[in-house]
Amino acid sequence: MAAVTAAQPRSSKTESYVDNKRKEDIRQANIKAARAVADAVRTSLGPKGMDKMISTANGEVIITNDGATILNKMEVLQPAAKMLVDLSKSQDSAAGDGTTTVVVIAGALLKQCLLLLTNGIHPTVISDSLHKASTKAVDVLTAMAVPLEISDRESLIKSASTSLNSKVVSQYSTLLAPLAVDSVLWVVDPAKPDMVDLRDIKIVKKLGGTVDDTELVKGLVFDKKASHAAGGPTRMENAKIAVIQFQISPPKTDIEQSIVVSDYTQMDRILKEERNYILGMIKKIKATGCNVLLIQKSILRDAVTDLSLHYLAKAKIMVIKDVEREDIEFITKTLNCLPIANIEHFRAEKLGHADLVEEVSLGDGKIVKVTGIKDMGRTTTVLIRGSNQLVIDEAERSLHDALCVVRCLVSKRFLIAGGGAPEIELSRQLGAWSKVLHGMEGYCVRSFAEALEVIPYTLAENAGLNRIAIVTELRNRHAQGEINAGINVRKGQITNILEENVVQPLLVSTSAITLATECVRMILKIDDIVNVRDSTMVSAAKYLLSSRILYGGFFLNFLFCLFVFFSKLCFLVNNETIHMQHAHLAIQALL
Repeated sequence: MAAVTAAQPRSSKTESYVDNKRKEDIRQANIKAARAVADAVRTSLGPKGMDKMISTANGEVIITNDGATILNKMEVLQPAAKMLVDLSKSQDSAAGDGTTTVVVIAGALLKQCLLLLTNGIHPTVISDSLHKASTKAVDVLTAMAVPLEISDRESLIKSASTSLNSKVVSQYSTLLAPLAVDSVLWVVDPAKPDMVDLRDIKIVKKLGGTVDDTELVKGLVFDKKASHAAGGPTRMENAKIAVIQFQISPPKTDIEQSIVVSDYTQMDRILKEERNYILGMIKKIKATGCNVLLIQKSILRDAVTDLSLHYLAKAKIMVIKDVEREDIEFITKTLNCLPIANIEHFRAEKLGHADLVEEVSLGDGKIVKVTGIKDMGRTTTVLIRGSNQLVIDEAERSLHDALCVVRCLVSKRFLIAGGGAPEIELSRQLGAWSKVLHGMEGYCVRSFAEALEVIPYTLAENAGLNRIAIVTELRNRHAQGEINAGINVRKGQITNILEENVVQPLLVSTSAITLATECVRMILKIDDIVNVRDSTMVSAAKYLLSSRILYGGFFLNFLFCLFVFFSKLCFLVNNETIHMQHAHLAIQALL
C-alpha cells in the first residue's frame, strides 16, 4: 500500500509536464515577423520620411510614403505579419490618417512585450496590462485635446495641412488643404451634422498640367468627350439632362441566333423598321424637352449606334455615352434627377436641369463639365491634374488622407498637437502612473510608456537630427509642464507645436493607440499555428481517382494529371502534407 502511495506523485508529475518550448518559439516567430513589417515602413514616418518605390508584377510603379498603400501592396505570407497589414487598413477606415503611426507603435509594443516574455511574465498578464494602459492613454489624450468649432475654417485647414506635409506632394498643401476643407463642408448634411460620406466627393484624374491646376468643381466632370458623330452639339445652355439606362439601338434576340435574309426587299424592310424604331425613341425623348443625354454603358448590346447618333445630332441633343454603372447614383444625386430604365418611363419630371454643359479641352484630352445645376444635391467633384500618372495617383492618395482628417474633425471635434507631443506626454504620465500600480502590472505599463517614445525617436531620426538629444530635451520640456512642446523638424529644435499650427484630430491618435494595442494583444495570445486540411482537395482527389479507375478515358486522365500538378503547387506554396499525399496517390495511379 505504501509502495502504491509513493508511486502516485511520480505519475502526477509526469502527466503535468507540458512542453512550453514550442509555444515560446511560435510566439517569438510571430512577434519577429510583425516587427519586420513595422520596421519596413518606419522610415516613412513624418514630414522628412523617406518614400518607397513599389514595383508590381505587371510592371506598374508606385512612389508613395502612405503606410496603408505600402502595406497593401506588400506580399506578406506570415499570418501574424498579415495582422499588421490589416491593422493599417483598420486605421485607414477608422481615421483615414496615421496608417504608418499605428504600425510603428504596434512594432514598438511588440518589442517591449518580447522583453517582458523573456523576463518570465505571462502573456495574459501582459495583455490585460496593455488594455488598462491603452484605456488610460485615451483619457490622457482627451484631457490634452482642444475643442474645435466646425465653423472655424482656419483650424480645419491647419489640420489638413499637417496631414499633407508628410506626403510627396507636400509643396502643394496650401492648395489641397483648403480644397479638402471646402469639399467636406459642402457635403455635410445639416440633418446629420456629425456624419460625412466621402462617396459624395468624386475625384476625377486628368493627365496634363501640374498639381497647381487642381480645382474644385461645384457640379459634374466626365473624363470623356461628348459624341461628335454627325456633328452633334458639344455645348448646351439651359440644359435638361436625362440619365438613361436603356439602349438607343435596334433590339436583339434573347438568344444567339443568325437570321439569313436572301431577299433584297426583306432586307430593306428590316433596315426601315430599324430606322423607324430608333426614330420613334428619339421623338419621345425630344418631346420632353431633353437636350442632353447621359447614356449608361451597356454589356448586352451597343448602347447607341451610328444611326441613332445621327438622329440625335439632327435633333440637337448632346450625347455623353459610356457612363459607368457605379457612377449613376452619384450623378443622379448631384443632378437631383431619376435614372430612366425604359423609354416608356421617359417623363419631363425625371430630368435634371443645369445652366451649362460644355466640352472643355485639357491638354491632349477633353472633359465634359456640368455647372450651374438647379437644386443640386450635396455632392462635389475634385479635378486633379498632374504632369505624370505617378504624381496624379499620389496627389489622389494625399487628398484622400486630407479629406479623412477633416471628416474626423467633423465627427469628433477635438484637435491635438502633433510633432510627437502627445506620445511623449503619454509616456511621461503613464510612467508616473506605473509607479502607483502593484506587481507585474507596473512593469507592463512602464514598458507600454517606453514603447510610445518610438514616435518622437523616429521623427527625429528621419529628419536627420540627434534623436537622443532631441528626445531628452523634449522629456525635460514636458516635465516642466509644456504639454504642447514637440519636435519641429523644419527648424530642427523643440518648439510649441500648437503655435506652429502642427495639429491633428484627436480621433487619429486615440484610434492609433487603441487599434495597435488590440492587435498586439491578439498576437500575444497566439501560442500555436494549426494547419487545416483542405477538404475540397480530398473530395476532388477521391472523385477523380474513382472515376479514372471505373471509366478510364483520355479526358479523365488529363483532368487527373492537372490535379497532380496543382496538388504539387499547393504543397510548395502552403507546405501542407495532405496535398503531397494527393500527388503521391495520383502518381501511383498513373504508374
